[in-house]
Amino acid sequence: MFFFPPLQGPFITLWMDVLNQTRVTELVFLGLTDNWVLEIVFFVAFSITYVLTLLGNTLIIVTIVFTSRLHTPMYFFLSNLSFIDICHSSVTVPKMLQGLLLERKTISFDNCIAQLFFLHLFACAEIFLLTIMAYDRYVAICAPLHYSNVMNMTVCVQLVFALWLGGTVHSLVQTFLTIRLPYCGPNIIDSYFCDVPPVIKLACTDTYLTGMLIVSNSGTISLTCFLALVTSYTIILVSLRKQSAEERRKALSTCSSHFMVVAFFFGPCIFIYTRPDTSFSIDKVVSVFYTVVTPLLNPLIYTLRNREVKSAMKHLRQRQVF
Repeated sequence: MFFFPPLQGPFITLWMDVLNQTRVTELVFLGLTDNWVLEIVFFVAFSITYVLTLLGNTLIIVTIVFTSRLHTPMYFFLSNLSFIDICHSSVTVPKMLQGLLLERKTISFDNCIAQLFFLHLFACAEIFLLTIMAYDRYVAICAPLHYSNVMNMTVCVQLVFALWLGGTVHSLVQTFLTIRLPYCGPNIIDSYFCDVPPVIKLACTDTYLTGMLIVSNSGTISLTCFLALVTSYTIILVSLRKQSAEERRKALSTCSSHFMVVAFFFGPCIFIYTRPDTSFSIDKVVSVFYTVVTPLLNPLIYTLRNREVKSAMKHLRQRQVF
């Protein structure tokens, strides 16, 4: 299970006055359904999906770490993507599985805020990482002679540090905008995890301005990164016309895998976080896709479509690394 301790340190110092005004101490999830048969079906399906997500992404990380020829920027970023996918799914799925077995699905207010914080931290980090991976492919294909200088390991580490810093700042903003509101009831969330849109609906004050700020924050990041991705791939496609058939095939194979991951992740995020007025029944279905399904699809897409990764896994299996 993924447990969320009460926020401490700078959070307490920053928001003590606001927390003193908060009356709600426990929140209740409505969950995905109130049909117990469907709950059992969902529990089995999502449990299998979660286990496969952990195993698949861990397998990619181990393969990259123990295969020296995969110690390149592209696979360095891929291992980070697998790590983020493990963390991202672990924020919501264990609590959701617990709720599917319980009649009363509850979470403390502090743990709800912690879940919200980590959800946006890992989601934003993944958005930034996917954008960086697109830039890496752009440099590799469009400026191959300068690739080793532009994307050396020092730069890669700095980029990863920057994406975590950016994700933290984004998540702090979202969390602060949420927690500064007074919550005096009701305490029922029409979802299966804590996220900004359903939580601020519980505030006993007007949330229009806060909602617009939250949408602007998430929407700006999602749309800006998505446009950067589209621009990178447009330039790549144009430049591929000048290359040989074999070079085009290899480049398109790598880029198509990445673009599939981008579409599966960005689509739901843009759908949910760029609309001030939301229909939670639709959002719950979309949320399941990017919190449960997408983290599983990523390792499948990259392993099934990448000969180097499959070859490395086969070699490690022969060496009995796993």
